[in-house]
Amino acid sequence: MAKKITLNEIPNGRSAADIIGEIRRLYFTTTPGTIDRDFDRAIDLLKSIHLPQDRQRATVYMAGLAEMRKEWRGKNRRRQP
Repeated sequence: MAKKITLNEIPNGRSAADIIGEIRRLYFTTTPGTIDRDFDRAIDLLKSIHLPQDRQRATVYMAGLAEMRKEWRGKNRRRQP
């Protein structure tokens, strides 16, 4: 069986609202320099939400982060010779 590897430990006992709030904060504060780290953190946070309906509430922020990551990575790739 594969071992689960988490990039950042999520403390147990946090409410879904707190976790979604942190994902939201990441969405609004990420920059091109922090997008990879912030996206990985958001994924770890999303995985820690147990109920599907709570995960669904975070999808708008996750989609936004994914879009920013895609756009910013594309710009960086075009700049390199």
